[in-house]
Amino acid sequence: MNSFINWKSFNWSEYGAEFLGTAFNLLVGFSIITFNFGKGLPMERLIPPESPRLLINGLIFAGSGALFTISPLGKLSGAHLNPCVSLAFWIQGKMHGRDLIGYIISQFLGAIIGTFLVTKLWGGYALSVNNCITLPGKIYPLWYVFLAEVFMTFLLVLCVFIFLSHHQLLRWTPLMVWLLVATMVWLGAPISGTSLNTARSMGPALISWFWQDQWLYCIAPPLGALIGVGVFRLIAMGEREVLTGKLFHVPHYPCIFKNVKVPHLKKQY
Repeated sequence: MNSFINWKSFNWSEYGAEFLGTAFNLLVGFSIITFNFGKGLPMERLIPPESPRLLINGLIFAGSGALFTISPLGKLSGAHLNPCVSLAFWIQGKMHGRDLIGYIISQFLGAIIGTFLVTKLWGGYALSVNNCITLPGKIYPLWYVFLAEVFMTFLLVLCVFIFLSHHQLLRWTPLMVWLLVATMVWLGAPISGTSLNTARSMGPALISWFWQDQWLYCIAPPLGALIGVGVFRLIAMGEREVLTGKLFHVPHYPCIFKNVKVPHLKKQY
């Protein structure tokens, strides 16, 4: 009897790469947060002001994602590492629905495993920074935090699409994302925690079983991604198209994305 589901049509290697990439990104990112802000660790004495430590957080957290993007696994999956980014590519017509689901599940599982590893590696130090749960800034109203997350995710998606729609800018996308996200972490973390990524927020929330205000990170970043796609379409006016679904496209790697406008190797099933 034939199965109703053709399991061979799913791109398991790409999903696995997204899982590993998300876990790696959060393991590195949450470790640097713990190292910089964990109680009893030396950074608080060495660099008392919070702003420089937030900048270090951003550079290393975002840098680990950029490094994964140009790695063999990142070149394979496209290194979205973020359900909101995958959602934006799907809305733009670059992903099959089954791959969107596969990517999102893999990203959430990677976020859970990455957070779990951080709690085991850093123990009480991670607990002293609430296991890196994304939290609104105490002095900001929730509506302001919500709008900050919407705006930052919108800007991330818009910039990614602009770079991926220009042949000259295409290969510089990982560098741009690194610098942009690092800046957002530096400036935005005191306001909203700079999630930009629902999986990044749900991983620590699930491990810690802490759900206060977490609805915000389930709604604001995806909404920002939707607005980013809409604004890109207004700017492009049909004259420019996102060329690929990968943040670092190389033509000799298999490509599972739709409507790719640059040389690529189609995956064989």
